[in-house]
Amino acid sequence: MEPKPSPGREVGEGYKYVSLGLTFAGGIILFLAIGLWLDRRLGVTPLFTIVGTIVGAVLSFVSVFRRLEAERRAGAGRAGKKGT
Repeated sequence: MEPKPSPGREVGEGYKYVSLGLTFAGGIILFLAIGLWLDRRLGVTPLFTIVGTIVGAVLSFVSVFRRLEAERRAGAGRAGKKGT
């Protein structure tokens, strides 16, 4: 019989996913700002802003994906140890 999770545990799980969302959004905003700064500095209208946004989205997605995969693998490892 599995122990019942405490109420605080669900809140902690929620904060973990909020953190992942903020990581994703923060990466996009950071690279967008760098692209905007480069556009203004070099006088190239939307080029680096668009490239920065796309690069930020891709890198943020990869970062969040890797963190979730690592957590999934760690969870699978813990579940395997419980069964033995």
